[in-house]
Amino acid sequence: MTERQIKLAVGSMLHDIGKVVYRSGDGRNHSQSGYDYLKNEAGIQDADILDCVRFHHGSNLKGASIDSGHIAYITYYADNVAAAADRRERQEGEAGFDKKVPLESIFNILNGNHGHSHYARQVLNPKDGIIYPTEEKVEMDDGFYKTVISNITENLRGIDGSQEYLNSLLSVLEANLSYIPSSTSKKELTDISLYDHVKITAAIALCTEQYLEAEGIRDYKKELFEQGEKAYEKPMFLLYSMDISGIQNFIYTISSKGALRGLRARSFYLEIVMEHMIDELLDRLSLCRANLIYSGGGHCYLLLPNTADARGILEDQERKVNRWFMDTFGISLYVAGGYATCSAKSLRNEPKGSYSELYSTISRIVSGKKAHRYGAEEILRLNKVSHKGDRECKICHRMDRTDEEERCPVCAALEEMSSAILYQKFFTVITEREEGTLPLPGEKYLTADTKPQLIKRMEQESYVRSYTKNDIYTGKHVTTKLWVGDYTTGDSFDEFTAKAQGIERLGVLRADVDNLGHTFVYGFQRPNGDDSYVTLSRTAALSRQLSLFFKGYINGLLANGDSCALSGGGERNVTIVYSGGDDVFLVGAWNEVIDTFTDLHKALERFTQGTLTISGGIGIYPSGYPINVMAREVAELEDCSKAHDGKNAVTLFDENNTYGWKEFTDDVLREKFREMQTFFESSSDRGKAFLYHLLELLRNEKEIINTARYVYLLSRMEPDQNSPTEQKNAYRRFAEKMYQWRKEPESRRRVITAMYLYTYLTREKEEN
Repeated sequence: MTERQIKLAVGSMLHDIGKVVYRSGDGRNHSQSGYDYLKNEAGIQDADILDCVRFHHGSNLKGASIDSGHIAYITYYADNVAAAADRRERQEGEAGFDKKVPLESIFNILNGNHGHSHYARQVLNPKDGIIYPTEEKVEMDDGFYKTVISNITENLRGIDGSQEYLNSLLSVLEANLSYIPSSTSKKELTDISLYDHVKITAAIALCTEQYLEAEGIRDYKKELFEQGEKAYEKPMFLLYSMDISGIQNFIYTISSKGALRGLRARSFYLEIVMEHMIDELLDRLSLCRANLIYSGGGHCYLLLPNTADARGILEDQERKVNRWFMDTFGISLYVAGGYATCSAKSLRNEPKGSYSELYSTISRIVSGKKAHRYGAEEILRLNKVSHKGDRECKICHRMDRTDEEERCPVCAALEEMSSAILYQKFFTVITEREEGTLPLPGEKYLTADTKPQLIKRMEQESYVRSYTKNDIYTGKHVTTKLWVGDYTTGDSFDEFTAKAQGIERLGVLRADVDNLGHTFVYGFQRPNGDDSYVTLSRTAALSRQLSLFFKGYINGLLANGDSCALSGGGERNVTIVYSGGDDVFLVGAWNEVIDTFTDLHKALERFTQGTLTISGGIGIYPSGYPINVMAREVAELEDCSKAHDGKNAVTLFDENNTYGWKEFTDDVLREKFREMQTFFESSSDRGKAFLYHLLELLRNEKEIINTARYVYLLSRMEPDQNSPTEQKNAYRRFAEKMYQWRKEPESRRRVITAMYLYTYLTREKEEN
C-alpha cells in the first residue's frame, strides 16, 4: 500500500470516532470533537488523517481549505455510500436523535421477523460469554462511552500510521465499537454497529481510490463531491468470492492412530490456508482486512476495486493457487473464484433486487468452475505429473517421498505440529522452509510459535505475518486475530469413550445452519416483497455475528453446558474438530455430544431470535471405528435432518430417528425418556431385562401376538400388594403411558428412541 492509501484507510476507520466522544458528554459536532480527540489525546499528528475525520461531512467540506485531490473527499464519499446502505427508516420512527439508544439486533428484521430486541452496554470479549439480544430496557450512558474512549485511547497510542498496524487498529475498533450503534436517529433502525460502519467505509474508500487512479481521475472534489450522484452509478467495485472444494475428504483422510489430533490439526491448517490466501490476495491488491466481508467454512467474500489490474490479479492468484494445490495435494483440493461488478447504488440495493443479483451472479460463476475444474493446460499437466517418490503415504495415500513411518512431508508435519496447532496462540508465515513447517500457497510456510519466539522471528527477513487465536494483540506486525472454535477436554477417542456414561461409545456430530445461502441473499427481504433492507451493511453485520457465534462464543458455550437429560451441566466432554461460519463437527462422550447439540440449538435460537435454525446428525461408535466411515455415515444422518419437513431437526443413530427439535426435546426427552428414567430408578427390583423385552416387542409391533405379550409383560412389572403406594402409583402411570404410546406409530417410534437412550445411558461397563 502507498503512504496515501494507508492514511486513507486509517482516516476512514477513525472518521466517526467523534460520535463516541460526543456521546460521552462532549456535546460538539462529532467531526470536530473527533479531530480534537485524535490530535490532542490519541497523539495522531498526521494532517491528512485528521482532515479525513474533520471533513467527512459535506457541510464541513464546503469551506475546507484543502486540495481538490485530498483523500478527505474519498472518505466523505465512502461514508455516504456506507451510511446509505446502513440507514433505513422504521415504520414507527420519530424525528430527532437520542444518544442513549442501544444497538438494535440485526436479527430483528431477518427472515420475516418483526423483533424489538437490542444489546446491553458491552465491549466484545467472547470469554465473557455470549452477548444475547434482549427486550429489557437498555440505555447507553456517558460513563459507558467514556470507558470505550479510554480503551481506544490506550490502544491508539501504540499504533502508528504504517500498513503493519492496520489490522491491529481494526481489532481494537471491533472490540470496542461492536455494540455501539452507528446512528442514533429515532426515525431509523439502529441495527448497524459503529464498527461495521467504519469498516465498510474504509473498504469502500480503498476501492474508490484505486478505481479513480486507474481511470486517471485526480480531481476528487469534482468527481465525488460536486458530481457525487453520478459517481454512485459508476461500476467502481467487485464483489468477489472464493470457495475451496474437497475440504471434507482432506480432513477425514487419516489413519486411526492419533485420529483426533489429526482431524483437528488438518481442520485448523485448512483454515489458515484460507486466511493466508485472503491476506496474500489483499496484499497484492494493496488492500487490508477491512475489505474482507466474510470468511468461514472454506469460503469468503471480499469487496474489491473494479480495475483491470485487480481483475488480472484475481485470475492470476486463482491459477497459481490451484497449481499449488495440484502440486501439493493432487486433485483433492481446488479453489473456485467469481466476482460481479457493482456500483455504490447496487451496494445499497438500488434499484431494488440489484444487490441480491450480485450474489446470484457470483454463485453461478463459482458453481460453473467447480463443475469444470480444469482446462486443457491443467489436464495435460496432470497427465505429465511425475511422483516425487515411489511409496504411498499411509495417511493421505498419495505417492510421495515418505519417511520411515510411511508419511509424506505434509502429513508428517501435520502430525508433528498437531499439539502446537491445537494449543499455541501464535502462528507465523515465513518465506524459508524449516524442519516441521507446513507449506502454504506462494512458496510460504507455516509454523507455530510461542510469544518470545514470535517476537524474535519478527526481526528476521523471512517473516511475513502472524495470526493469533482468540486474543486481540496490538502492535507491529501482528496482522490478524482469528476467532477459532478450539474447545477440547481430551486428545484421543479412547479418552472420550472412557468418559461416556453407560455404554462406552464415541458421539460424532455434524450440523449446519439451515438455508443460510438463501438467508444471505434474501433474508432481509420483507414478507411484502420490500427488499430495501437488503444491503451490504446488513450482510456484513449478519456474517460477523454468525462467525462470532460459531468461532468465538461456542468455546464458552461448551465450557458451561446446561444441565440436560443425558448429562449434568458444566464442562462438556467433547472436542471441536471444526466450527466455521455456520457449521460444526465435534466428537466426544456420546451422551454429552447429544446434550451439547441441544445446548447449541437453544443458544442459536436465542442468539438469532428464532430467525435461524440448525440441523444435524449424531452417530455413536466404538473408538476404533474408521474416522472416514464415521464422517460419511454422520453426513448421511445430517442429510436426513435436512430432508425433514421444515428442517430444524436432529437425527440420532439411523434414519428412523429423525425429529424436529421441539419433538425431540419435549416429547422424546422431557416426556418419554424422563418417564422411563423416573419409573426404573424408583423400582430397583425391576431390572433392565424388562425394558429390553418391551423394546423388542415395540420394534416387532407388526406381529399380532405381540400385543398380548406386551400387555402381559407390563402386568408382570406391577409391584406386589405390599409395595409402597408411591411405587404402585408410579407403576400405574408408567404402564398406562406405555400402553397408550404403543398405539400410535409416531408415539411408538419416539418411545423406542427414548428406550435406546435410556438403555445406553444405564448399561453397565461389563455389558459393553
